[in-house]
Amino acid sequence: MNKAELIAHLADDAGITKTQANATLDSFIDAVTKTLKKGDKVTLVGFGTFSVSKRAARTGRNPQTGETIKIKAKKVAKFKAGKELSGKL
Repeated sequence: MNKAELIAHLADDAGITKTQANATLDSFIDAVTKTLKKGDKVTLVGFGTFSVSKRAARTGRNPQTGETIKIKAKKVAKFKAGKELSGKL
C-alpha cells in the first residue's frame, strides 16, 4: 500500500474527503518526525512505538572495488510493533 492508497482508505473509513485525510496523515507524520528529532519516542498503545536508535561509526567495504570505507555514526528511526498488532499478523 502506498501513500495515495492509504489516504483513500482513511477517507472512506472516516467519511471525510481525501484532502482532509491527506492533511491528517501529513500532520501525523510531521508530529512523529518532530518528536523523534527531539530524541523522544512516540508510543501508540496497541499499535507500536517509534523511537530513535544510534548507530556507531564502522568500517565497510565498497562491493564494486573492494575498497575499505568509513561509515559515519548516525541516528535512525526504529519501529517496534505492539503486542496487539503482532497478534493480528
